[in-house]
Amino acid sequence: MTGYSKIAKFGVLAAAIAFVPLGAQAEQFINILTGGTGGVYYPLGVAMSKIYAEKMKDVKPSVQSTKASVENLNLLQSGKGEIAFTLGDSLADAWNGNAEVGFKAKLDKLRTVAAIYPNYIQIAASKDSGIKTLADLKGKRLAVGAPKSGTELNARAILNGAGLKYTDLGKVEYLPFNESVELMKNRQLDATLISAGLGVSAIRDLCASIDCVIVEIPKSVIAKIGSPYQSLPIPGGTYKGNDKDVDAAAVQNYLVTRSDLPDQEVYEMTKTIFDNLAGMTAAHAAAKDIKLDQAGKNPPVPLHPGAAKFFKEKGVL
Repeated sequence: MTGYSKIAKFGVLAAAIAFVPLGAQAEQFINILTGGTGGVYYPLGVAMSKIYAEKMKDVKPSVQSTKASVENLNLLQSGKGEIAFTLGDSLADAWNGNAEVGFKAKLDKLRTVAAIYPNYIQIAASKDSGIKTLADLKGKRLAVGAPKSGTELNARAILNGAGLKYTDLGKVEYLPFNESVELMKNRQLDATLISAGLGVSAIRDLCASIDCVIVEIPKSVIAKIGSPYQSLPIPGGTYKGNDKDVDAAAVQNYLVTRSDLPDQEVYEMTKTIFDNLAGMTAAHAAAKDIKLDQAGKNPPVPLHPGAAKFFKEKGVL
């Protein structure tokens, strides 16, 4: 190659570089870890994805359906997600490295983004089963969620509080919400325990298809279990055929992220959610219970600095 041709080639390269926009940057991927499609995490995750795509620059959000809390937290720890939904008790177990519930070691990369809405532990039984109380579950067929999911951990806690074990049941099925409902419609299950926001589609579908009973979880049982469980009523009319308030257990849900995500990125993700809560509420009524003034208070795992910056700006931290 002659000296002239080398200079010409260099000039073309320099010109190409000069025409790259100064503000151009790589797309930021935001993988949102949710839960099964019959729960509440998934539709809220889809809503978040749409909000991020519309309101944030240079982002490419995606939604991943998972087995929910425990799987989500393990995925985050291994860098396979940017933001995830989880139950508060699962989050505390992950931070403490509770091997019995699926955490082989302390998940030290987890950071809280925000407290969101409470999960209600809801037990729906077919009317034909004769189940009206927790004691009536003895000898019956019960679905308890996917193995070692947040729902299944809730099931163990509730049954223990009522003096019951899995061995007291006629059969235990480890199934996602929609699958358990299909078995109940076919009379292959007597009841399903679902941990989700109020009005979860799986129970709405069940009670619209067969006569169902929402089983009470008494305050006395919740008192035996203790924190982070609390007693909250399922309002009458939430599900077809159940017109009276029913006491249930509830656990706070959280959005969490990884410690290695840049502060500004997490700040933008947090701000965009709270600036667009109407979009979340439109996706599922459970989002009505997301409260800015409570979102950053007393998390089981430290707040990410990016989220903390947003809450401080709003004067709620």
